[in-house]
Amino acid sequence: MMEEENKNRTRWMHLRLSSAEYEILQKQFDKSTCRKLSDYARKNLLQKPVVLKYRNESLDELMSELILLRKDLNGIGNNFNQAVKKLHTLVQISEFKHWIMVYEIEKKVLFNSINQIKKHIENLSEKWLQS
Repeated sequence: MMEEENKNRTRWMHLRLSSAEYEILQKQFDKSTCRKLSDYARKNLLQKPVVLKYRNESLDELMSELILLRKDLNGIGNNFNQAVKKLHTLVQISEFKHWIMVYEIEKKVLFNSINQIKKHIENLSEKWLQS
């Protein structure tokens, strides 16, 4: 259907714009879902509907907080992992063996929680980037 429309377009229309006018047109085009500026201009000239992108700016602050949270979680996980590795070097002391076993279990629980939070942050990020 679109190819048929393009084949029938045999008329050229030349239009000159000032820099300011072109900048306005370009900004409006960037907000649309049109792939080409000519499509956007044609739809506007012919008064056809133009689909605009919508971005929910109220999520910007949330996304900033989620990004910081993700960085903090990575840091906490890394620090925890380093501490447990350090304790593994002290295995010759019997009290530490028990402590290490208990904290290995807690480490798995912590890392599972961190991974779940990361997945939620990634899902929210994808949704935010699509809006």
